[in-house]
Amino acid sequence: MRRTILTLSACLCLSFIAFGQSDKEAVEATLMDYMDGTSKGQVARIKRAFTETAALYSVNPDGSQRRLPIAEYIGYFKEGQARDRVGKIISIDIVNNAAHAKVEIVSGNTKFTDYMLLLKLKDGWKIINKSFTREAIR
Repeated sequence: MRRTILTLSACLCLSFIAFGQSDKEAVEATLMDYMDGTSKGQVARIKRAFTETAALYSVNPDGSQRRLPIAEYIGYFKEGQARDRVGKIISIDIVNNAAHAKVEIVSGNTKFTDYMLLLKLKDGWKIINKSFTREAIR
């Protein structure tokens, strides 16, 4: 009996640990769909990463806000046309069904820093908005 209780307790603890890891892994997978999709020309992966109502936000050269609907952004990518983009996940913070992540992408002499807002929806973790900045690198 004691052995059964210990086994059940261990399984319960492992399930709690696995639940937290699975959310982090799912967020990472969503971010990889975005990064790999944009670098490898995999349009379906880009679409899978974002909600249909997502938008990208940045600052125009004159200091005004720029909003780019996700459909327009996805239109910049062509299936199978790879781009010189290398991305990495810098950080992820998850609380319940909301998350934010920081991603860096280097493309040529430009480094993009992306801040992603994600929600855990019925069909999984999705990016609902992205704000970004860019800077020249050598």
